[in-house]
Order: sequence, then C-alpha cells, then structure tokens
Amino acid sequence: MSEERKNAEDAQEKRNRENEEIREMGTLDLGEKGGRHGIQLLTIIGEIEGHEAVSGNTKATKYEHLLPRLAEMEEDPGTEGILILLNTLGGDVEAGLAIAEMIASLSKPTVSLVLGGSHSIGGPLAVSADYSFIVPTGTMIVHPVRSTGMFIGVIQSYRNMERTQDRIARFISDHSRISQERLVELMLDSTQLVKDVGTMLEGEDAVREGLIDEVGGISQAFAKLHEMIEERRSSTAVQSNNREN
Repeated sequence: MSEERKNAEDAQEKRNRENEEIREMGTLDLGEKGGRHGIQLLTIIGEIEGHEAVSGNTKATKYEHLLPRLAEMEEDPGTEGILILLNTLGGDVEAGLAIAEMIASLSKPTVSLVLGGSHSIGGPLAVSADYSFIVPTGTMIVHPVRSTGMFIGVIQSYRNMERTQDRIARFISDHSRISQERLVELMLDSTQLVKDVGTMLEGEDAVREGLIDEVGGISQAFAKLHEMIEERRSSTAVQSNNREN
C-alpha cells in the first residue's frame, strides 16, 4: 500500500469517527482542527431525555451520554474551553438540571449559544455556562413545572412540584443576572402564552431581563471563549511565577 493511499484511508477513518461522535454524542474536538486553543464543542439538541426513552422519531439529547463526556473534558489537559450550542424545547427536569449542574461545576471556561430556542429546562442549561449568548431570533420560554401522565391531586404532590420549580428558579437566578422574584413573575404571566402561563423572551428581551448575557452568534461566542481561555492562561502563569518566587 502506497503512503499516499494509507494517509487517505487514515483521514477517512478519522472523519468517520468524528461523524459517529457527532451523531451519537453531539460533541466534537475542535482543538484537533488546528485552532489556537483546545476547544470542545457540545450540542444540546431536541428533547432532553431522562430515565425514560423518548419516541424513536424525536431528536433527543441523552444525559447519560453527556455526563461522562463532560467529566472527560474536565480531566483532559488538552481541553481549554467548551462551547455549548443549544436548540431544545426542554424535556426531563431532573436530567436537565443534572447536565446544568455538571456544566456549572466545570473548571474550564464555558460559553453557551442559544440557537432557535432553549425552552423550559433549557433555561438552566443556557445559563449554566460562564457566559451566555443568544442569536437575535432565538427564544427562551420560562413557565411553571408541569406534570405529565397520571397525577395524584394531593397537597404533597403540589408541594413537590413547587419545590422543583424553586430549584429551577434558584439555579437560574444564581447563574444569571435575573432575580428569582422576577423569574417567577415571568413564569406565572398569564397574558403571554395561549392556554398556558409563562413568558416567551426573544433574543434582546432575554438579555434585557438578565437571563442571557449578550445577543450574538457563533463568531462572538468563539471570540468570548478565546478571550476567557487567554485570561485563564495568564492567571495560571502569574500563579506559577508567584509560587516559584
């Protein structure tokens, strides 16, 4: 086998592995593409799948796939930053919060970008990054926690839903500039959504309310992440010099 043919086959095998990683995990190592920083791409698309599998025709993000991948990114010395792309209608509350808490606890710089929408439990996912962007036409919908399927109409069940809603509101307010009180007001607004309560915020509205940091697209998200990585490198270098002295 010629060297040229072997290189071509190796390149094709690498592309196949990357395509498989995107299809199965929604992730891609951008650092291998020759960028100036080691950035990992993470996508959260479709419905957030929890302990129960969603319909085979529904696009879903599986939390049991993302959690190990996030842990790997945290431990990988080559990963300097993580870019998270979101377009989700929400889904399983516990799974969504688990992913959001995992992202928020990473030591690596993280930037999120809302494309299309980041609704319901997508709210905590969007704000879990160190810095968040939303495209001008992007939307976020905040609403109270809902029940699905059979629901026992007793006070204990209502209190459990209320506590879950408080957890979501507290997480969002802790990781953004919106107050928990204002967020609950938006959740309970009865004038915005037909036959439902809640609020839909478009790009500039989400920034104005303090839910998202900035309106922008992929270039702005990359620029911010590169800036954060450089700041972290400089800080690490200063700390290293101080220890040596």
